[in-house]
Amino acid sequence: MIKNCAVILAAGEGKRMKSSHPKVLCEILFKPMIDWVTACAVEGGVADLCVVIGHLSEVVRSHLNPSIETALQSELLGTGHAVMQAKDFLKRHGSGNVLILNADAPLMDSETISNSLNFHVRNENAVTVIAAKVENPFGYGRIVRKDDDTLLKIVEEKEATDEEKEIKEVNSGAYWFNCQALLTALERIIAKKNVAADGSKKEYYLTDIIEVILGLGLKATAFNAESPHLVPGANDRVQLLQLNEIAKKAVLKKHMLAGVSIPCADGVIIGPDVVIGRDTVILPGTILKGKTIIGSDCTIGPNSLVDNTVIGCNVTLNNTQSVDSVIADEAQIGPFVRLRPNSNIGKGVRVGNFVEIKNSNIGDGTKISHLSYIGDSDFGSDINVGCGCATVNYNGSTKSRTVVGNDAFIGCHNSLVAPVSIGERAYTAAGSTITEDVPADSLALARARQVIKKDWVKNKSPYKKK
Repeated sequence: MIKNCAVILAAGEGKRMKSSHPKVLCEILFKPMIDWVTACAVEGGVADLCVVIGHLSEVVRSHLNPSIETALQSELLGTGHAVMQAKDFLKRHGSGNVLILNADAPLMDSETISNSLNFHVRNENAVTVIAAKVENPFGYGRIVRKDDDTLLKIVEEKEATDEEKEIKEVNSGAYWFNCQALLTALERIIAKKNVAADGSKKEYYLTDIIEVILGLGLKATAFNAESPHLVPGANDRVQLLQLNEIAKKAVLKKHMLAGVSIPCADGVIIGPDVVIGRDTVILPGTILKGKTIIGSDCTIGPNSLVDNTVIGCNVTLNNTQSVDSVIADEAQIGPFVRLRPNSNIGKGVRVGNFVEIKNSNIGDGTKISHLSYIGDSDFGSDINVGCGCATVNYNGSTKSRTVVGNDAFIGCHNSLVAPVSIGERAYTAAGSTITEDVPADSLALARARQVIKKDWVKNKSPYKKK
């Protein structure tokens, strides 16, 4: 079976980004551009990847999945030169086809990849240029076709005639090549002089490779993709914003067509890997990131941030931040709640205003309604936590856990000093600092006896009479 592969070009420095980080790690909807590209290649049926790295190569390499092969372009001498660095990778796929993608053009889609491959194979092409028709083709290489619709040439903006500039079908910068044809073309280019007429090192581009393939009389044509949005890349922050806007609208549209309600999209940003169930409502100011999964019939927002969180059905999140957590069905969270990593919120739990939970398990039906901090704790089911409570989980050097049994009642303004355990159905009195375990069915009072000193203020300076 022929195994196809992909070479992804990610060596560029991206000076116009004005960043200390690699350009390809700049994000679209909170996801690095290179991750968009590798993901769409895999989704399009191409799992064997080689990424050509250059600028800050170790940073890019460490970011990539270890299963992805890399090739180093130590000198940035054009896109054709970049592909040359993956020669050994290409030789291992000599009977297959290779997809060439740019890591800074993140809006390529898997459907275009698979459809263009079918077109490429069906027509027995040596090269298929993935093209698209755009309203404003300025700056892009124009696709010039022969009468039989095969490819005559790709002409760049500065070299195009006035007639050619009117062509709206442009080169996306993505290609399918027959691996053997590509290797042959690379050998022809390498055999030529490596130094330009002015003595500078010569740069090679993918369009040079196509020119060689056409000169060999091999079959070349262009596949016209349906979406013009797969063409633009990001060379600066302005273009990055434009790509974010395109991607944002596409993601919101996808969810709405799948049954998610977004009555007002102001401030709503949803990452590409987020999953949302039917009849869920996303309100303004809500940001959903990472691998977040949301069930059906939820109300998320307004003004909520959810990152890598799994949420059940019929959940309400109002002015809530949740990171790396799990929220079960029918929970009511907010307003002004923060769920820090490893918080597991049970079914029907109510967490109210100004509550922070971290690295804790909260059992079904428990209520933590006001002004509380629960950290490094295991709370059972149907517990009532009064206003202003805190688990004292850190002694300055180590963190310890608090355990509260089912049906317990924690009075207002309690401090539970860990490690400590509260038994099932136990009560703690308001204002208590609990430092010892409380048995089940017991009442714990841990506060000083109230003492009243009459006329103390009158006798205190400066009120003391002379």
